[in-house]
Amino acid sequence: MSPATGRPYPLLWVCQLFRVSRSSVYAFRGWGAERLLKRKRGPKTAVSDEELVAEIRTVLKESPFHGEGHRKVRVRLRPRGFQVGKNRVLRLMRENGLLAPVRQGHPRGDPAHGGTITTQRPNELWGTDATRFYTRGNGWCWFFGAIDHCTDEVVGWHVAKKGDRWAALEPIRQGVKKHFGGYAPKMALGLGLRHDWGPQYTANQFLGELRWLGIRSTPAYVGEPECNGVMERWLRTLKEECLYLHDFESLEEARAIIGAFIERYNREWLIERHDHRTPVETRRQLTRQAA
Repeated sequence: MSPATGRPYPLLWVCQLFRVSRSSVYAFRGWGAERLLKRKRGPKTAVSDEELVAEIRTVLKESPFHGEGHRKVRVRLRPRGFQVGKNRVLRLMRENGLLAPVRQGHPRGDPAHGGTITTQRPNELWGTDATRFYTRGNGWCWFFGAIDHCTDEVVGWHVAKKGDRWAALEPIRQGVKKHFGGYAPKMALGLGLRHDWGPQYTANQFLGELRWLGIRSTPAYVGEPECNGVMERWLRTLKEECLYLHDFESLEEARAIIGAFIERYNREWLIERHDHRTPVETRRQLTRQAA
């Protein structure tokens, strides 16, 4: 209330002062206490909402990752003996403030990207990209990674002080050695590599080694990172689950922590489009089916 006029300040001013969106205020007013206390009609379920909320909190606490959504929480409840619908898990997580905050983007049509960049089999298309992180002892350093567009498995990664073309090649070398059984001319024929137009990826040495390995270069369109969306989305996961959570003292410490996270990601991260299987499980199953 304004002490001079005795009238309330405009909502726009109040929201700007407290850095809260007006849509959040309107949504809170629309819910109201009555709606928050309302429960699902119909017969009683075998497990009460209170018991299920306690199990959800336990799942979130024991999860090796941060900010998992209601779909993955529902899958993690199954081994604990709770067969519940995703809508109920979503409702309970929303009512108890357990959902990870997500900034909603503006809806937009995108006919230029109406297809898909994922593949049906492993080792058909990999994506690669880089990001920077800070260490106290070594300053700003670089992370380079490569991911399979089918299984979402990180096939190679590298951290370095200098982010040049040789550092960018290291994840590709690791992936070829691991998944193609060696490192020789034309060893990776049939594999495509999606990358952006950074100087590391347009260097003659980088493109020349791809040709030597038999890898075809499939660069993203200029100014359209959606073309490399699999790797771009994984870098967001890396930042939220690892880089933003640690204050690295040195490059060596960062290498150990990042390596442990990537190993945990490949073994335990659940991929929804693969029926909530991990990247390692997905590759194992697809390889067995191809054989």
